[in-house]
Amino acid sequence: MFLNLVIVVSVICSLIAIIYAIAKNNWIKRMPVGNEEIMRISGYISDGAQAFLKREYIVLIPFTIIVALFLAVGNTGTLRLQSISFLVGAFASALTGYFGMQTATKANSRTAWAALEGLNPALKVAFTGGSVMGMMVVGLALLGISAIIGLFSFIFGSSFTDLNGTIFPLLTGFGLGASSIALFARVGGGIFTKAADVGADLVGKVEVGIPEDDPRNPAVIADNVGDNVGDVAGMGADLFESYVGVIIGCIILGANMAVPDEMRIRFALLPILLAGFGILASIIGTFFVKAKEGSSPQKALNKGSFIASILSALFIYPIVNIVLGGYVVEGGFGAIEISLSAVIGLVSGTLIGLITEYYTGTDWKPVKEIEKACITGPATTIISGIGVGMLSTFFPILTISGALIGSFLLAGFYGIGIAALGMLLTLGIQLSVDAYGPIADNAGGLAVMSAMKSSVRKVTDQLDAVGNTTAAIGKGFAIGSAALTAIILISAFTQSVGIEEGTLSVTNALVMTGLFLGGTIPFLFSALSMQAIGVSASAMIEEVRRQFREKPGILNNTEVPNYRACVDISTQTALKKMIFPGVIAIISPILIGFTFGIEMLVGFLVGATLSGVLLAIFMANAGGAWDNAKKRIEASEVGKATDMHKAAVVGDTVGDPFKDTAGPSLNTLIKLMAIIALVIAPMLKTFWG
Repeated sequence: MFLNLVIVVSVICSLIAIIYAIAKNNWIKRMPVGNEEIMRISGYISDGAQAFLKREYIVLIPFTIIVALFLAVGNTGTLRLQSISFLVGAFASALTGYFGMQTATKANSRTAWAALEGLNPALKVAFTGGSVMGMMVVGLALLGISAIIGLFSFIFGSSFTDLNGTIFPLLTGFGLGASSIALFARVGGGIFTKAADVGADLVGKVEVGIPEDDPRNPAVIADNVGDNVGDVAGMGADLFESYVGVIIGCIILGANMAVPDEMRIRFALLPILLAGFGILASIIGTFFVKAKEGSSPQKALNKGSFIASILSALFIYPIVNIVLGGYVVEGGFGAIEISLSAVIGLVSGTLIGLITEYYTGTDWKPVKEIEKACITGPATTIISGIGVGMLSTFFPILTISGALIGSFLLAGFYGIGIAALGMLLTLGIQLSVDAYGPIADNAGGLAVMSAMKSSVRKVTDQLDAVGNTTAAIGKGFAIGSAALTAIILISAFTQSVGIEEGTLSVTNALVMTGLFLGGTIPFLFSALSMQAIGVSASAMIEEVRRQFREKPGILNNTEVPNYRACVDISTQTALKKMIFPGVIAIISPILIGFTFGIEMLVGFLVGATLSGVLLAIFMANAGGAWDNAKKRIEASEVGKATDMHKAAVVGDTVGDPFKDTAGPSLNTLIKLMAIIALVIAPMLKTFWG
């Protein structure tokens, strides 16, 4: 009875989110655009983005089939159904990315046109476009998890606690599907966007001296396409995976607790209920995102996020108390401790966002120091940015460590899982704010390319400046949630293979070797991503130079650039170069587990998580700080076409692959390897006897 009630409530909450997303998508479609030039250019961006995603998904079809066959052959009995849940997870992840990106490419032109009416109308359109992605992600994720539990419980006709060997592998299969698509979406989208961005900046801005988003730049459309496939579809798939992973991890931890069967059901299903009400809080928060003329859009976005967080914090204890009914686990934790763990996660996520804003925001000391370093050239600009990035790792790690210790002391590993869920409780609105950034950026580009009047560009510049900060905060938030998600997935893995708490030791040679091997993987993965961007960017630079050389009329507007050629270069390179890093991420835990054993695999996962989180924070914040230092110079009296500005552009060009490809991809890497370990746990347990 309790299981049925939870499934019904969670399905209702997820459907509300999906209906909200569809309704907002239709609202954006109905918004007028009275400028044919905007629609023409926006059409180029939309066509390029959709073409890339379609080709990416076609490339991934053989991969998904191979993995599904492996799961079908490697498992026995009903566990073979894991292959089906894997395909469902992959499809759901791909669908959220495609749907959100499609909406974003429509919202950019509507945002630019709405800017004629002022700041708030433009903010409303851009944020609404982002909210489609946010709500579709949480809605489809929760619906998929709820459907698997409800459907297969009904099919097998057993109680929930009897299905530990069936339901949970099916859930992890769903998570693996989501993780796999997320990795390729992140890496492929990141390579695409940064190849175009680097080519557009180095040739257009530095060599030729034309402004950013100038329609004379052959790579400008590819650059705008990249914003959508990387920062909308890629980020959406990334956080879809995080959301799925943390809920599944909490379910498994709850169902393996040493409590009576009825209470195990309640502990396992509590995360689903909390996630459902978190969706409702996020939807309510979206209605408070409004800005007055002359005010900062950042305040409006923060207001919606804070209201959603406050509402979530208020409903946590009543829900936990109702579900547990006053039950206290032997060892001393109950509703109060679990609720406090969730609040710790909420607060930690907010703190990581604020820390990220400090190190990457235009109004704070770190970015101002990089700006000052630009006076003496590119070398000092690079050195200063690297220093800021390295320094920025300390306080986020301190925050994550505090969340780990605090939640563990309150409610053990289950508390850590609930803290991770707390960090993602308002993901619906947090992702809405993050996806707003690329839409605002594209709107600004469209305003420039279609030569709209200065008042419009003033509004879009305001939106774009805030978008840089929201993107940086979103990346910091994604890294923090990835760290906690990976930890609970590793904990769930150790429970699934039967390793007791405290039995693993760092003095064990296998564990120690695993730590070192795991620690190298994020560096290897990042190196391959960066090299891919280098190859793709070089091809892009040569193409842009060729067009300027062979079509001199481009610069005086008597000839039209070949935008499609640049889009094709980014597409082809991204699809080729994303395969090898992805294969390394997928194969590594399988090889370690079946060749050297479970102990080394645990060490491997821990080592990869530690180095991956540190490297991701460093790259994301260094890149964000370089970007905003450039923005400060462009907005100052120094302006563009100066040596100081050229130094800033070089720093931003180095930082782009850091913050938009290698750094964010590491979030997905560490979660994917942990979920793979969880998927193969039954096979490993049988293999090693």
